[in-house]
Amino acid sequence: MSHTPHTLDQEFPEFVELIDALKGTDAHFARLAEEYHEVNRKIHRQETNVEPVEDLVLIEARKRRGALKDQIYAVLRANHLTA
Repeated sequence: MSHTPHTLDQEFPEFVELIDALKGTDAHFARLAEEYHEVNRKIHRQETNVEPVEDLVLIEARKRRGALKDQIYAVLRANHLTA
């Protein structure tokens, strides 16, 4: 189990500039990114026992983070290909 935060710039280092640009120009992407950060921070607190939870709660949160990451990647790829 990793206790390292999975920030978007760490997950997608090749898209750091695009992430910053889309946060300012694409409201849908900005909402996805904000939700990802909220879920990610929550998972980090749970993994480090700042906010201990049952295993199933943590698993569901990780699934949500993964789904958001997939959506974010799809937007990044689509925008990268059109740039």
